[in-house]
Amino acid sequence: MTTASLASQARDDRAAVDKAISLLVAFGDRASSGVGVSELARRAQLSKSTAHRVLGMLERNGVVERVGTDYRLGERLHQLGRSVYAAGHESLRDLLLPYLTDLYELTRHTAHLAVLHGTDVVYLGKLHGHRPAPVPSRIGGRLPAHATAVGKVMLAYDAEAAAQAIAGPLHRFTARTIADPAALAAELDRIRRTGIAYDDEESQLGLSCVAAPVLGRSGRAVAALSIAGRRGRIDTRRLGADVRRVAAAASQAQQRTGRLQRP
Repeated sequence: MTTASLASQARDDRAAVDKAISLLVAFGDRASSGVGVSELARRAQLSKSTAHRVLGMLERNGVVERVGTDYRLGERLHQLGRSVYAAGHESLRDLLLPYLTDLYELTRHTAHLAVLHGTDVVYLGKLHGHRPAPVPSRIGGRLPAHATAVGKVMLAYDAEAAAQAIAGPLHRFTARTIADPAALAAELDRIRRTGIAYDDEESQLGLSCVAAPVLGRSGRAVAALSIAGRRGRIDTRRLGADVRRVAAAASQAQQRTGRLQRP
């Protein structure tokens, strides 16, 4: 095969991958319910014939599946997504869900259970409060740890992850997001002294959160619990004691199992 032929094949391969990813992204919030070929083609800015051909390839590989005349994301893609995270997350979530429920019932605000994955937060559980709040979290979703209460409280109890976060770029979501490495280091020191972290419109305007760590036997945070609500309608300072108390009980339960689950 000539050099020109190899270069042409490489361009074709890249083009095929780009088209496949564009189609997968195009499913959006209808990933589980299904989307028609014409609509997917429009969203991905592809011709209908190209979309149909690429979807056929994805279907053969189990990445998408047909639902009547529509397509939805397939089981293979869900399996790949699950494999990104530590195997222990599922058992950790099962162990700590009762404490997430306790926290929700105690406060009636939106409650979160999260773990660290590198310098990001991964949400394993979420219970919605009675009062709607502008919460950007979703189960399985990720956010940079430095911009969230659950993330900061876990960084404070994980020296390695904290060093990575401080050294890396600190994306600013709002004017209140901590984007200065020295300021983040000082905030983590404060959290270690108090055992609690706050998010005052750092991840999203109008949102306030308070979080406490679930500690393993080594003293590192294996997870975090938090509550969130609309700023002005939730007293995070007053409710911080409740969050810390439930997280302490969750820490004791986790340590009794002898299973230090870490990403």
